[in-house]
Amino acid sequence: MNKTSFVSIENIRLVNNFIFFLVLFLIEIGFSNEEKKGKKLEFLSANPFSFFHIITDLENQESQKAYGVLRFPDNYQDKKLPLVLGVNGSKNWASHHLEYMAMFRELGFATFEIHSFNSRNISSTVGEQTSVTTAMMVLDAYKALEVLSHDKRIDIENVAITGWSLGGGVALFSAWEPIIKSIGLSERFNAHLAFYPPCLVDMDLIQFTDSPIHILIGEKDDWVSASACEDLVKDLKDYDVNIDITVYDEAHHGFDRLGMPIKEKDGYATSDCHFRMRSDGALLMNIFDIPMVTPFRQKVALGWCADRGTTIGGNPKARQKSFNFAKSFMIKHIGKNLKK
Repeated sequence: MNKTSFVSIENIRLVNNFIFFLVLFLIEIGFSNEEKKGKKLEFLSANPFSFFHIITDLENQESQKAYGVLRFPDNYQDKKLPLVLGVNGSKNWASHHLEYMAMFRELGFATFEIHSFNSRNISSTVGEQTSVTTAMMVLDAYKALEVLSHDKRIDIENVAITGWSLGGGVALFSAWEPIIKSIGLSERFNAHLAFYPPCLVDMDLIQFTDSPIHILIGEKDDWVSASACEDLVKDLKDYDVNIDITVYDEAHHGFDRLGMPIKEKDGYATSDCHFRMRSDGALLMNIFDIPMVTPFRQKVALGWCADRGTTIGGNPKARQKSFNFAKSFMIKHIGKNLKK
């Protein structure tokens, strides 16, 4: 090996070592800042695969340690604050989710980020939707709400839930009375803001809380269908459920992200999927009305009706409108006492 080659290799090693220690340093700073800004709050939940398992067999579900991060505004004073509980989508927590949560804190709300995925060592459920389910996350949300009710800094009578995509389904169906009654806690969410949730159900039993529910979705969403959400909202309104919907023109799934729309090759396009949901929470496959209460049955059902390949990405106009709407929604429904 000549001298020039040796020097080059040594330089590469030095650069690599520098990068390695720089990354470690930045990670340490990140963790330090995280500790200052938020508190990790643990609680005991479980792993029900579906709403059916919550309603009919909750006591026999495998227990699960879970956690979230509780944060307060920078200028927090010693008084009770309303709180926004956030639920991530199938790609786990993303930067635009955290932007909303930061906005809520700037308005004077406390926030709580549920970490259902990280608690179960899952990074993403795109393309499978079985390792962490809507039912698990709904239960996590209520178990977290129970723990938060003991924090004297939280105005537990003014707590909203919001979520995106998979988390949007959590925000929506956490208002369904059969689930709430089966979980058996007295705490309730006082407002539900669902970003592009899966609305692919015809419900046998339409019983929701009186709390306001609102859906935000893009006209061109091909992960979950805007028309399906419009149909669901109409069905619920016929039963006097306090629900409404906003559809953003020319917007895709994840319209509130930064960046142009891109293709997600593994994503389920569920526009052609529609399932009946029984009063016991079981979704029925389109084939012979078989209950989708196992991962295998759910995969078969989605394989039958859903295509692979979807679009995800931002729409600047819809993004700005959705942030403004989220701000107004939270102030209107849980933030009336912020300035008192």
